[in-house]
Amino acid sequence: MEKITSKQRAYLRRLANDLDPIFQIGKSGVTPEVTKAISDALEARELIKINVLKNCLYTPKDICYVLSERTRSDVVQQIGRKIVLYRESKENPKIILP
Repeated sequence: MEKITSKQRAYLRRLANDLDPIFQIGKSGVTPEVTKAISDALEARELIKINVLKNCLYTPKDICYVLSERTRSDVVQQIGRKIVLYRESKENPKIILP
């Protein structure tokens, strides 16, 4: 998988502005079930936002890299406790990157 460029990342950030977080990661951290659900959501939506709760034992930055690695997705951004991930859908790609 090739990495996204800074221009593509900026484009994805603009798209992510209107998204609501569809996952929350709490004190149990990144379980295999959470990883699978996020991977499925990435396949369906390509771009998702995740919220890391205050009771999470890991930093949002750590969660960000673990999820990116496990789901083979790109980190679009991580601001505060919000994480935005992108992965092109294998079945039906919706987002056309510049």
